[in-house]
Amino acid sequence: MRFANRLQAGDVLAQKLLRYRDDPTVVVLALPRGGVPVAFQVAHALHAPLDVFIVRKLGLPGHEEFAMGAIASGGVMVMNPDLANFHIPEAAIEDVAARERTELDRRERAFRAGRPRLDIAGRTVIVVDDGLATGASMAAAIDALRTRKPARAIGAVPVAPPEVCDALGDRADEMVCLLTPVRLHAVGVWYADFTQTSDDEVRALLDAAARARKAQGAPRGAEPASSAR
Repeated sequence: MRFANRLQAGDVLAQKLLRYRDDPTVVVLALPRGGVPVAFQVAHALHAPLDVFIVRKLGLPGHEEFAMGAIASGGVMVMNPDLANFHIPEAAIEDVAARERTELDRRERAFRAGRPRLDIAGRTVIVVDDGLATGASMAAAIDALRTRKPARAIGAVPVAPPEVCDALGDRADEMVCLLTPVRLHAVGVWYADFTQTSDDEVRALLDAAARARKAQGAPRGAEPASSAR
């Protein structure tokens, strides 16, 4: 099985989450950028508010496709346990982390466009990405979200290796993985169209989700009190 694109993957993923539909405590958080189209479809199907949660991979110097770990909003850093085998100097790790923190801050400003974060304290949070290879980004997201005191933190992705889903299942309250190929190769292999999601597309989807919630008459407490909408 392959997904046509991220939107179609979100439609299929949403079917596995329908028990959360119309639950006023549920919030869907997307890991940008690729997770946003998937999460948009999930939030639409569940009638839940959508927000982004920024996570950046820390690529191994010279082999950036390998994740040393990841950082997330709130200053959380999660390192790949295999990193010890590479004997990377602490200064090199910090250089990568500093560059990614700059990009993380840029994305926070660009994607939100002044929109405040949703209040997730006491809520059921579904964290969505378009797929996982090492799981470092999802792990960082779950750890960072814990500091904001959600009632439950659920990870949901269209595709990930079985060992990654199992490991994250110990970290999250629940982990939903549609496809769990033993040989993942790369997340993009499982999509017919894996075109990079742009900043403009992220903003457009977040704006569309906010408009849809407003048109539906979002339940009280579904949006933060400080929201200008």
